[in-house]
Amino acid sequence: MTIVPATRADVPGVIDLIRRVFVEYGWVWNQAVEVPDLLRWSPHYEPPHGAFWVVRAGHRIVGSAGVDRVDGGTAELHRLYLDPAVRGRGLGDALVDTILAWCRQHGIPRLVLWSDTRFQHAHRLYLRKGFRQGGERVLPGDANQSREYHFERAV
Repeated sequence: MTIVPATRADVPGVIDLIRRVFVEYGWVWNQAVEVPDLLRWSPHYEPPHGAFWVVRAGHRIVGSAGVDRVDGGTAELHRLYLDPAVRGRGLGDALVDTILAWCRQHGIPRLVLWSDTRFQHAHRLYLRKGFRQGGERVLPGDANQSREYHFERAV
């Protein structure tokens, strides 16, 4: 398995990965509501505003993570997902490290993210990688009744 830069052509595979995770959690899947950033791709994940990476196992995308600039000093990590079959192999760590390296390369000193409160494995990853957990938000009108925790760290 390798982590490689993604392109717009990878969007269907990334969306399928996220859909599989939603199914795993028993959540309602509505592509237009859940992944509007991926459906638009630009400017979120195109240089110099942002970037996106995928993990491939053969031709299948089994992991993903993206980053985009919030402002001059902050970037936000998005769409860190791993297929259940590949969790626990260090791929989450490697994806976060890839995002941190991108931030350093672009002189961005702060990285933030929001993560559903039910993604406990991801929260352990973020804390292990030096993020601090902050506030919480509720996504109004969300069919999955999502609440998210805020995480941030210096790069």
